[in-house]
Amino acid sequence: MNLIEELRWRGMIQDIMPGTEDQLKKEMTSAYIGFDPTADSLHIGSLVPILLLVHLQKAGHKPYALVGGATGMVGDPSGKSEERNLLSEDILRKNQEGVKKQLMQYLDFDPSKPNSAEMVNNYDWFKDMSFLHFIRDVGKHITVNYMMAKDSVKKRIEGDTGMSFTEFTYQLVQGYDFYWLYQNKQCKLQMGGSDQWGNIVTGTELIRRKAGGEAFAFTCPLITKADGGKFGKTEKGNIWLDPEKTSPFQFYQFWLNASDEDAKKWIRIFTFLDQQTVDALNADHDSDPAARLLQKKLAAEITTFVHGAEALESALATTAKLFAQADAPAESLSIEDLEGMEGIVKKEIAADKLQAGIDIVSLLAETGIFPSKGEARKMVQGGGISVNRRKVEGVDFKADASLLLHGRYLLLQKGKKNYYLIAAV
Repeated sequence: MNLIEELRWRGMIQDIMPGTEDQLKKEMTSAYIGFDPTADSLHIGSLVPILLLVHLQKAGHKPYALVGGATGMVGDPSGKSEERNLLSEDILRKNQEGVKKQLMQYLDFDPSKPNSAEMVNNYDWFKDMSFLHFIRDVGKHITVNYMMAKDSVKKRIEGDTGMSFTEFTYQLVQGYDFYWLYQNKQCKLQMGGSDQWGNIVTGTELIRRKAGGEAFAFTCPLITKADGGKFGKTEKGNIWLDPEKTSPFQFYQFWLNASDEDAKKWIRIFTFLDQQTVDALNADHDSDPAARLLQKKLAAEITTFVHGAEALESALATTAKLFAQADAPAESLSIEDLEGMEGIVKKEIAADKLQAGIDIVSLLAETGIFPSKGEARKMVQGGGISVNRRKVEGVDFKADASLLLHGRYLLLQKGKKNYYLIAAV
């Protein structure tokens, strides 16, 4: 398998250093990507680097996943318009453990294999390095002119917020990661998102100047949405890989709701389906777009990869109960159906309020479905709220105990896709 050819047809190559493809053809090559432990879970923005490492390993090369215990303390300025808040060591340690645990699900760490994946933490080689050691042995090899020429630096320095010395040195710190891995792990390739190109090239330059060696690099385009919205964000926030933060049902729904244009791009990037299969899927989709075959296949493949086959089955079951059977009255749902709907947002309301009856606007605000009565009122007036699958016709609608399913629940729908199960307690 030619790794670069494979990634090119998938749309996963943006910048590539001359000689990179020849190096990968020549021998088993060790390569790395860094993961920033700013949270205790990765989100779907991290899926592309994860998939790059998986493709690399499938092609017979050796992947290194670097968890940035040291760089996480500094903060990468790339793509940022202002200084980031620095995390405490305790929080960083917790985040590193969460990220490590997730990465081990997707790569093969079997030490008996020559290209087994390895996890490294740059805190291990930075923790005993003094500031004087760093500026003497690393800083002297890269000029300030070289560092100032990087887009991530130029934009910040020319802007209103400026840049601290801490963030200015980030590219040197990341560059040293590459140098250390080159010297100690024979790592010759670094991969990453296109916003990392400047930092990555600093690493290859440090290897050339300090070790007299040759290293390589390529980047993947940053993922965008056709409508201009931020990839991986919904009104509920990030789509996380941790099922406790984003349930498999919500994860599946994110991909299922992709636009046709996005689905055609994402099916190549986020699945391992071959080109012939993807071309056939696109043709089938174009012949009947309403069937959303492309989105269904995309959602199924990526949910299985991240959460497993059982989680996909559970997500499909919840999807069927909420959407495929949407014409059936809510009363037809058993208590097991309601309580077993994985991923549906659960809220509570005091039972005595339902006994007395509560107007729909107050119900929506008090359960936190909307942050204010004003926003709730607008949605009700626009016809965007249903209770037990019946549209609420106006703000004078009252919810009371007579509406409770199985004497305990209200099934509330906001818009077309957001369901809430409200329990009387």
